[in-house]
Amino acid sequence: MSFTNAPVTRSVIYGIIGLSIAASLFDVKHYFYILVDLHLWRFHQTWRLLLWQLCYSNSSEVLFAAMALYNMRMVERFWGPRKFASFVCATYLLTSIATPLLLALLMRPLTFGLLNYLPAGPTPIVFAVMAQYHAMIPHTYQYKIATSTSAGGNGDQGVTLSDKSYRYLLAAQLALSQWPGSVLGALMGWIVGYSWRMELLPRRLTRWRLPGWVLGVRAPRRNEEFEGLRRRMEGGAATATTTGAQAGGDAADGGRRRTMGQQFMDQFRGGV
Repeated sequence: MSFTNAPVTRSVIYGIIGLSIAASLFDVKHYFYILVDLHLWRFHQTWRLLLWQLCYSNSSEVLFAAMALYNMRMVERFWGPRKFASFVCATYLLTSIATPLLLALLMRPLTFGLLNYLPAGPTPIVFAVMAQYHAMIPHTYQYKIATSTSAGGNGDQGVTLSDKSYRYLLAAQLALSQWPGSVLGALMGWIVGYSWRMELLPRRLTRWRLPGWVLGVRAPRRNEEFEGLRRRMEGGAATATTTGAQAGGDAADGGRRRTMGQQFMDQFRGGV
């Protein structure tokens, strides 16, 4: 139970906790949520599109998000840190822009201004990761919670759950924490996550990767790879040459003509 082979997940969780605490200490939480009519239409504060997913506004959301991401760290172990970090960055950019636009241009007009508030927090990122977790990680066991017993005693009627159910429950609490804006963010994150997996997004976006130096990974240079290959080939050739020379020397020694005295001594030894 650790962050072994999941450094990006660890950084994301620490970042959410640290930024949420800092926003509370410095009393700047009002800069992170979005009111469409006030912030976007009246004051044109478009910079909020890139800030609203950086932190949560209350401690319960921080707890649920941290626990959900921690329990889904296997996704990074399957993908590797570089691919997972690239997925998180791409999802952050897509959902940061698409979710407020969907709320402002579609949901708000359809509800006559009722849906106007988008809460702060990276709920879309959590649900995008959950979409990958749901598709990639199989359940280990299942169990049934009985709700009633049949009259004939043939079996109990109930709900069948798995060991993954409590992870979904954590995410559900996060999605319902600030209804209905949080539900919209969760839905958008799930759609983006599955679109990424089914390759419905532009191929250039899904194949994009963060540079290795961002994660502290130094990619070997091409000339260094060729130099290492050349050294291995030269070492193998030298070994083969030495072995061949030794075998040739033994054959030469064995095939060298013997003198008459040596032949006489060999016959005498054979007779003995």
